[in-house]
Amino acid sequence: LKEENAVLRSKINKLQLLSETQADKMRKLEKKLEENKIKEEKEAQDLEAMVQHVEQNLQLMTKRAVKAENSAAKLRQENALLQAELRNSKLENEVLRAGQVGLATAKQNAEVALQHLLQVTTSSRASIRQLLSGAESLQLVADLLKSIDRISEVSEDGQ
Repeated sequence: LKEENAVLRSKINKLQLLSETQADKMRKLEKKLEENKIKEEKEAQDLEAMVQHVEQNLQLMTKRAVKAENSAAKLRQENALLQAELRNSKLENEVLRAGQVGLATAKQNAEVALQHLLQVTTSSRASIRQLLSGAESLQLVADLLKSIDRISEVSEDGQ
């Protein structure tokens, strides 16, 4: 009977050790699970913040693109007006040459019109470059948003 009691006590001790070991493992796993939940929540918040930032940048770039398009349209109109002015100045210049009256004034007017035309042309080119740059930036943001969607899908599949 003593021998059987000793064997049973030994088994009870082993079972208690095993139970404590399993309880420790369970506590560690619960702690790790909680840490993972906190980490996932932080990642979700970071991702949401990044999406909001990208959306703000997209809105800003859209505004800039609209502004650049409006500016380009205005410059095209101004360019057309200056070209008309240049044609008128050329006609006036031809008339003055034919009459040989005020030739220096006509040349000066034509030169001023030409300078205006060159300035508008240069300005138009810069605006068009800016518009193209804005369009490329918008494409980059769109690509970034597509990759964020893929990251979200992978994250959801991983859960």
